[in-house]
Amino acid sequence: MGQFTSINGLKVHYQITGSGPCLLTFAPGGFGSVMSKWTAEGGNYAWKQMDGLVALSKHFTTIAYDRREAGLSGGRIEPLSWDLYCEEAMGMLKLLGHSQAYVLGSCMGASVALAFAARHPKSCTGLLLHWPVGGYQWIMRAHGFFQRHFDFVAANGLAGVVARAKDKGKNFWTDPESGPWAGPLSWDAEFQDQFARQDVSCYLEICRQSRDNLFNDTMPSGASGAELMKMDVPAIIMSGADSRHTRSASWTLKELMPKAELWDVFPPDQNGENTLAELVRIKTLAPC
Repeated sequence: MGQFTSINGLKVHYQITGSGPCLLTFAPGGFGSVMSKWTAEGGNYAWKQMDGLVALSKHFTTIAYDRREAGLSGGRIEPLSWDLYCEEAMGMLKLLGHSQAYVLGSCMGASVALAFAARHPKSCTGLLLHWPVGGYQWIMRAHGFFQRHFDFVAANGLAGVVARAKDKGKNFWTDPESGPWAGPLSWDAEFQDQFARQDVSCYLEICRQSRDNLFNDTMPSGASGAELMKMDVPAIIMSGADSRHTRSASWTLKELMPKAELWDVFPPDQNGENTLAELVRIKTLAPC
């Protein structure tokens, strides 16, 4: 069980493990980015095989947390953006007394890692980008999820969203009808009440702004091409190989980031053992 703190007025569920150089982690799972995704119990693929947090904590002081609107962390109805996610991440780093860290992100967490490196370059010692997302099918999937939520709100109202989130107990990525704030809606009674009493039209505009802030083109999410070309930090890219974690997104990052290396092992040949070895290799490229 982790600890709790407050950052920018929101409750954050977090955990610090291990020793050595700091590793700031952004978990996979889309809008269900929770630290349990790094574990044998809650993870998938390499993270499950290596028991990610346990394995990484033998090499780093690992900072893991449930991102806002996910897991046991709180939420606030406002236009979501990479800037907000980076403010939360920097708040975690400062709270724990660190000025720099290696940064690891997986899936949509890799997008947060890219955004963090673009906005806080002096705080990012090295980047580990596992299965970064991007491409046409990725953006269309996200826009489709938002449309499903819009249709559900039109048919059931905001009280219906609260009821569904409480009943399903899922997140926007696994139950799009419940919307981007499904996480805190599933357990926070005060937040549920505030959510249901909103003006519907204002809420839908916030959703549209969130969609367009986060999913605005077919580039790898999190940073623009111009920002990627300015990233003067060693990076290791570990490509996925499906319609969301596209090889094209990984190749784009390799082509644009001056100090990026693309691991020449692709799924299904990636596993817990060789992925861990590649992650730890960042310490040789960017000594902390």
